[in-house]
Amino acid sequence: MKKRLFLHAIALATLAVSATGAMAQDNTFKIGLVLPMTGQQATTGRQIEAAARLYMAQYGDTVAGKKIQLIVKDDTSLPDATRRLAQELVVNNKVNVLAGFGITPSALATAPIATQSKTPMVVMAAATSSITQASPYIVRTSFTLPQVSVALADWAPKNGIKKVVTLVSDYGPGIDAEKYFKERLIFNGGQVIESLRVPLRGPDFAPFLQKVRDAKPGALFVFVPSGAGAAVMKQFIERGLDKAGIKLIGTGDVTDDDQLNDMGDGALGVVTSHHYSASHPSALNKKFVEEFGKINKGLRPNFMAVGGYDGMRVIYEALKTTKGQGGGDALLTAMKGQFFESPRGKIFIDAQTRDIVQDVYLRKVERKDGQLYNVEFDVIKDVKDPGKAK
Repeated sequence: MKKRLFLHAIALATLAVSATGAMAQDNTFKIGLVLPMTGQQATTGRQIEAAARLYMAQYGDTVAGKKIQLIVKDDTSLPDATRRLAQELVVNNKVNVLAGFGITPSALATAPIATQSKTPMVVMAAATSSITQASPYIVRTSFTLPQVSVALADWAPKNGIKKVVTLVSDYGPGIDAEKYFKERLIFNGGQVIESLRVPLRGPDFAPFLQKVRDAKPGALFVFVPSGAGAAVMKQFIERGLDKAGIKLIGTGDVTDDDQLNDMGDGALGVVTSHHYSASHPSALNKKFVEEFGKINKGLRPNFMAVGGYDGMRVIYEALKTTKGQGGGDALLTAMKGQFFESPRGKIFIDAQTRDIVQDVYLRKVERKDGQLYNVEFDVIKDVKDPGKAK
């Protein structure tokens, strides 16, 4: 054990030295994309990689005289694997930026490496509020669970939903969703009568949903990671919760755009709050959805895709600003404060928190042109992460 710790310390000590000369070595700018390409969160990896490659196809693979190279690594959502791969990317591949990170534990496992090597780390997926506080080199282009949970807790009581059970995956984002939804709902005069947490690995929702049926709330608030929403929807209907008069509400992960059509009519009418919908009615988003589908066999982009797409934009613009010169600190400075229109709407990278500020939409599942979509019916503008707003 001592020997392993010693070797790990030596490896970390080489990171800063290895990273310093990376940009100057040649005219290649390397982005290490660490994602779950297999396993439970594989849809996250597939969406983000596809969006990153779409951005490169649209805007070219040369920026400020540097040839962009995307190096994709599959961490299977195991934090130990993420940390090892990130270390290899910095030390061996000499990447200029680390990016991706499908789940919170993976992002947190990489944070010390980003700090030690002074390598900007663009979090394109993981959504626990505290992630950006784990390293001064982290910039986030996805969202936080408090951002999207609070909006729904404001909407529910105004629409006759006062008594709620919460059901979340038992890890950082789920705990954030539960906490901020519950606090705001109570503030608005509602009541959370039970809080249920489901294991992240190999979840079986059936026994938890039976508890919900027995509790007879007005609604069930759900957060699960991207890719798990279809299982919740299926078992919600099989258990007859809809027929028992229990409404299903949640964050947008539940009615994930790339799975929504497979959920069937049981998803109709489900209300969620989120920062992106494939049906967002802007010209930029229509182009994004169309071109994403063209190069991915008709696949519909989801909120993970937009996090990857915008993450590439943040990296490209930082490289332009620095004119291809300078190391991690210069790139990081150029990432802070970026303001631009995304397929999701206008977004802003807060220079102090390095976290994203964005609009949050209330959406209802409706059928349009024969397909199911999350149709936006209200918006809360310029939402900062409530976890940092104080």
